[in-house]
Amino acid sequence: MSLLIHLAWTFALLSVLAVGGGTAVLPEMQTILAHQFGIDHTQFVHIYSIGQLAPGPNMLMVLVIGYQIAGLIGAGVVLLSFFLPSSVLCFYVGRLWNRFGESPWRRSIQNALEPISIGLMSSGVYAVAKASVVSSIALALVLVTLYLILRTKINPVLVILGSGGLGALLMSYLK
Repeated sequence: MSLLIHLAWTFALLSVLAVGGGTAVLPEMQTILAHQFGIDHTQFVHIYSIGQLAPGPNMLMVLVIGYQIAGLIGAGVVLLSFFLPSSVLCFYVGRLWNRFGESPWRRSIQNALEPISIGLMSSGVYAVAKASVVSSIALALVLVTLYLILRTKINPVLVILGSGGLGALLMSYLK
């Protein structure tokens, strides 16, 4: 029972700190999971990858984390504790935010939060990349995938699946 409470408290805090979205808390989530729940960086990257491929919000990966730590009940606890606090907070802050209209301080706060959110999301991407780019092949796949997504109109799902298949093929032959 104390594990479930610990999971709920941890993911509720991460939820409230997720300014800019769930990606913003990935580095902290990765650190907490490694130190407190025994999920290493490789496992985290695998779970993150599943979250990216699964339909729906990519942060549904927390379901897998909860399941891996405490089974089905853990998955439910983590799901609720990660999504409920931020949803309630967004609802009430959004209502309050709209009441302030176009006041100058509101615009100032928004201008200040934008670079903070981008910085937090960038740190999340860096945290995942640090654990997953482990070879020159992986780096080449990252750069080709990034180029194709940014410069072409190919469906990103096809690019990701193609890169994943090519990466699996290359890594199995070059072992």
